[in-house]
Amino acid sequence: MQNDKTNLKVRTEAFALRIITLYCALPRSTVAQVLGKQVLRSGTSVGANYREAKRARSKAEFISKMGDCLKELDETEYWLGLLVQSNQVAAKLMEGLLDETAQLMAIFASSIKTAKGRE
Repeated sequence: MQNDKTNLKVRTEAFALRIITLYCALPRSTVAQVLGKQVLRSGTSVGANYREAKRARSKAEFISKMGDCLKELDETEYWLGLLVQSNQVAAKLMEGLLDETAQLMAIFASSIKTAKGRE
């Protein structure tokens, strides 16, 4: 049985919930809301794409969907960084979420590499 740290279904859902919480706590400024909507979209799509990857009908489809997860995480990292750099969110408050983003990116990149190695 996988624990929550290794169960990507649980982990990506928790990640999405953290993104939702962040969005709800953002200032109501136009900049924060525009950036927030971007991060909300990309950050919450990771788990949905992962679920699609788990239901893939072929290795190629699995690799493609896992690649989509990685792309969305990379985009999320970008928007999170802009929220910090534009002083909408304090860097200290974003550390945990950015760390989880980086960890998930490493996991997905490794999974893609492993799947490609089995071709």
